[in-house]
Amino acid sequence: MEKDSDILSRYRAVTNKLKKRFLKKPNVAEGSEQFASLAKTLKIQECPQYSGFCYLAQARCEHTLSNGAGESQALTEAARSFLHAEQADKELHCPTFQEHLTASINCYSHAIRVHIENKQTALAAALCLELGNVLRGFNKHGEATAHYQRAAELMSQSPLDCLAALNLVAQCKLETKDYEGALVVLTEMAYLAQERGGSSTTGKPIGAYCDVLAQCEVTRVLLLMLLQPTPQRIRPEHAQTLEKYAWESSEDSITEVFLGEDLFLLLQSVVMACQSKDLDALRALQSDLWPLLLPEQNQLLHLVIQEMAHPSGEGV
Repeated sequence: MEKDSDILSRYRAVTNKLKKRFLKKPNVAEGSEQFASLAKTLKIQECPQYSGFCYLAQARCEHTLSNGAGESQALTEAARSFLHAEQADKELHCPTFQEHLTASINCYSHAIRVHIENKQTALAAALCLELGNVLRGFNKHGEATAHYQRAAELMSQSPLDCLAALNLVAQCKLETKDYEGALVVLTEMAYLAQERGGSSTTGKPIGAYCDVLAQCEVTRVLLLMLLQPTPQRIRPEHAQTLEKYAWESSEDSITEVFLGEDLFLLLQSVVMACQSKDLDALRALQSDLWPLLLPEQNQLLHLVIQEMAHPSGEGV
C-alpha cells in the first residue's frame, strides 16, 4: 500500500497542473482522468473517504468542462465512497459525528441537482430513491420520506414508478407510527392507481394496478380499524371505503375483483368484528388472514387486536 505522503503528493501534483499559468491553459480533461485513476486506486486500498475527495475533484473538473454527465457520475461515486466510509465506521462502532454520511448526502443532492438541470429526471429520481434508502438504513425516516416523495414527483409521468416511490413513503410512515400520514399517502396511491391504471376499453384498473389497489385497500382498512376515527372526524373518502364492508351494503364488484372474494369477505368480517368489539372473532380471523397479508399489514392487524384488548393503550 502506498504511503500517505505518496498519495498526497500525487493529489497535489494533479492539482498543480490545473492551476492557471501565464499563456498556458491547463489540461482539465487530463486532470479529471488522473483524479479518477487516483480515486480508483484509493478505493482498492480501502480508503473510501480519500477516494471520495478525489471523485469530488474529478467532478469539479467535469463541471469546468461543462460535462454534466461526467460531473453527476463523479458526484455519485463520491457519495457512495463517503457512504462506504460511514458504514465502515458504523460496523467498527467508532465514535463519529456522521461527517462521512453528511458528505455523502451533500454529494447525492448535488448529483440530483445536476441531473435535473440537464433534464434527466429519471436519473435524478433514481438517485433520490438511492439516497432515501441510505437514510432509511440509518434510521433517518423523516429525511428518507422527503427524498422518496421527491422521487415520486419526478416520476409523475411514469405511474407505476411513482406508485412504487409513494409506497416507500407509506412504509416509512408506518415504521415511525405515523398512521394518519400513512393513510393519507395510501389514499393518494389508490386514487392514482384508479385514475392512471384504467383499461382504454373498460376504464377499470388492470394488471399491476390491481395489485397496488389491493395492497392499498387492505392497509387502509386496517389503519382505519386501528385509528377508529369518530363519525364527526372521519374524512368522506375513508367513510366511503368502510361503507363497502358493511353487511347491508351491496358488494362493490370492482373492489371484490381486485381483492378476491375470500380476502374481501375476511376484511368485511374484520370491520364488523371491530365495530361490534368482538375480540374473539377478530383473533379467529387473524389466523385466516395471516398468510394473505404483507408483513406490515399483519403488524397492523396485531396492533388492532392489541388496541381492542387494551383500549387504554397498554401493551400496544
